[in-house]
Amino acid sequence: MRFASKKQTVEAIDEQAGITLLIVEPEDMWHANNLIAAGDVVHAPTLRKVTTATSTGSTVNKSVRINLSIKVKSTFFDPLASELKVSGTVVEENDYVSVGQYHTITLKYEKADIKFTIWKSAGWDSVALQSLKEALSEDKPEAIAAVVMQEGLANICLITENRTIIKQRIESSIPRRQAKDTSGAISSFFERVLSNLRNTIDFSIPRTLLLASPGFTAQDFRTYMQSEATRAGDKALQRIVKEALVVHSSTGHVHSLNEALKSPEVQKKMHGTKVATEANLMDKFHDLVRKDDGRAWYGTKPVEKAIAEGAVGRGGGVLLVNNAFFRSMDVATRRKYVGLVDKVKEDGGEVRLLSSDHPSGKRLEGFGGIAAILTYPLFDLDEEVEQEGENDAAGADADNAAKGTMVI
Repeated sequence: MRFASKKQTVEAIDEQAGITLLIVEPEDMWHANNLIAAGDVVHAPTLRKVTTATSTGSTVNKSVRINLSIKVKSTFFDPLASELKVSGTVVEENDYVSVGQYHTITLKYEKADIKFTIWKSAGWDSVALQSLKEALSEDKPEAIAAVVMQEGLANICLITENRTIIKQRIESSIPRRQAKDTSGAISSFFERVLSNLRNTIDFSIPRTLLLASPGFTAQDFRTYMQSEATRAGDKALQRIVKEALVVHSSTGHVHSLNEALKSPEVQKKMHGTKVATEANLMDKFHDLVRKDDGRAWYGTKPVEKAIAEGAVGRGGGVLLVNNAFFRSMDVATRRKYVGLVDKVKEDGGEVRLLSSDHPSGKRLEGFGGIAAILTYPLFDLDEEVEQEGENDAAGADADNAAKGTMVI
């Protein structure tokens, strides 16, 4: 993604004029989804069905391409199609649409650069600016291709800096009765996986191929790829096989990617990337939770208290937040979470906005979407939360008793 005008900079945003961005690759749609929130105004080209009357009095329905400005009510992102649907009400009248009418603008990557303009309803706060900087960054390491598999099941994925995209899921029935039948079925299965892998992943761009499975399935598939490359004299496939990494995973399902990404071989290959760093931070947080030594807390209330105490600051403090918290909330709630982010940064701590499109973000969802690693131990941060729950329960019991009911 890039600015439509060379004069535009992150440091000098004209909030009245908005900022106009160009969509130049499919990954930009993920960034657009993080940038556009409910309440913002978006101006972009779109198709609108209109009805016109002919000279004979009949009507004709047709789609016309127009530029519309809408106030965003909701967004829907399709990661497989790299397509973002932005729905809301029209705020500027034109020849085809009146102010207040509902419309959905579809933003997607096309061969010709598509541009859209955005005005932030609450201004460009620190989180929005960080999302914008990431969208505009030219430092984008190539995505890793991955096949997570087991006998009869394979998931072909592309792991980018921001998300994990499932490109294809392949399932085949593997008979167990006779070795000959089993061997033929596995060869057919491997053939399908290899064909889909080459059709869905662009290997003209240098990238690592990760093969993960329980047992020897991934290694057997690598051997199959090697034999096919030798048989066909396919140098491109030979190069892919030579650089492929084979690691263990407990299953062939996508969630097992988390195990594969933690293997020493993959960590070495991904050293310093955003994906590896976030995976390591979630591992560290999980270890601290198990130790229960007061240096790891999760949930909004405990984390708020820890930040207010200055315990998520310089010297190893880390705030982990799901980026969905900043996309579709009301202004007051968003400001609260932006305030937490700003406070941690002011205190010298690290802030990581994790995407639920990555394994690390999904792990964070299991802890309520927000967690913190503290620089020093704090205890009983959840005491007030539990006390409030007990008070609520006691109040409910009293109400029920007054009504002559029994609580079991």
